[in-house]
Amino acid sequence: MTQPAYDIAILGAGPVGHALALLLARQCPDPQRIALLAGTPPAATGPAREPGQDPRVLAMNHGSRVLLESLGAWPSRAADIRHVHVSQRGRLGSTVIHHTDFQVPRLGSVVPYAALHATLHAAVADSGVTVLQGPSAQMVNQDGAGVEIRQGDTHFRARLAVQSDGSSGTDLRREYDQHAIVTTAYATLPRAGWAWERFTREGPLALLPHPLDARAYSVVWCNAPERAAALSQLDEAAFSAALTEAFGTRLGRLSSQAARHVFPLALNARRTQVQGRLVAIGNAAQTLHPVAGQGLNLGLRDAARLAQALAAWSNTPEESPNPLLAQFANARRADRLITGGLTDLMPRAFATGLAPVEHACGLGLLALDAVAPLRAPLARHLLQGLRV
Repeated sequence: MTQPAYDIAILGAGPVGHALALLLARQCPDPQRIALLAGTPPAATGPAREPGQDPRVLAMNHGSRVLLESLGAWPSRAADIRHVHVSQRGRLGSTVIHHTDFQVPRLGSVVPYAALHATLHAAVADSGVTVLQGPSAQMVNQDGAGVEIRQGDTHFRARLAVQSDGSSGTDLRREYDQHAIVTTAYATLPRAGWAWERFTREGPLALLPHPLDARAYSVVWCNAPERAAALSQLDEAAFSAALTEAFGTRLGRLSSQAARHVFPLALNARRTQVQGRLVAIGNAAQTLHPVAGQGLNLGLRDAARLAQALAAWSNTPEESPNPLLAQFANARRADRLITGGLTDLMPRAFATGLAPVEHACGLGLLALDAVAPLRAPLARHLLQGLRV
């Protein structure tokens, strides 16, 4: 039988794929036996742009930052989130989560996508991992000894394949009838270290401190599709006025002159992350509603747990990894269920349009604010997820 070209092939070179490659390289006797299959490098991997030019940022919780720092892959530009304010527009109830509640320096951080990608890419280049640039790769076949992978006109075998980017399948799917407007806004009264999640009748509105300008906020504004389309077409003054009205005046007036990008929102998830010798993690395993910014953090926990599961196998790759992959899938089940459930429930519960339900949500926020033991489990999960 032909010797596989690689022990592990990682299909997709986004943040989760890069992180997995670095984690595996630390424990693999020969990192060249790990292949990271990357598409054509995006233009965004260059220097970070000003907020008005590139609004893409990533919300990273405390656990994700600790992981990336341990890999030497944390970018130099980041905005700390030390306090998170959660409220409901038009109803009573709000709660605030402080970093001091958990004796950590910050609850999370916001980083430019371009800067994080560049830092991860540089770390992988120094790790010894084989990086294969080209068209998007896919697994075309598998058997009991490995998988066959195609990248453009190139075919090769690996003992194990990990899909980290691409479609997450439709085993579990929910359409939210919401589109997210992503842009950048400036505040006349900015508050350093604060992030805001405001639930409205049509969907959540999040403002995150921008890592490139202390006056700027990254905006993720979820609305019904027709409303999102109309907002995206407004001139800058009208859009800024609508944004300020929806959010309120806690940050003074909000002004947006940046480009607006609109994305449909849906939950997509695979029931199982393992199929033979193919493992799905990150966006390939699940895509979530952006409320609370949990998608990438969940994917990084996938990567960390998979690397842990394969630690012993990395030294004896000729043995079957199937029992270890089954243990990985079982260990990740609860975290995926809880995180997916929270991000699925919150945007729907606060947007029912039913007064009793919305008042109940407001009372829930009041209870979380008044009783710390009630707030702690939710906040801790958002801070670091469920780690098994």
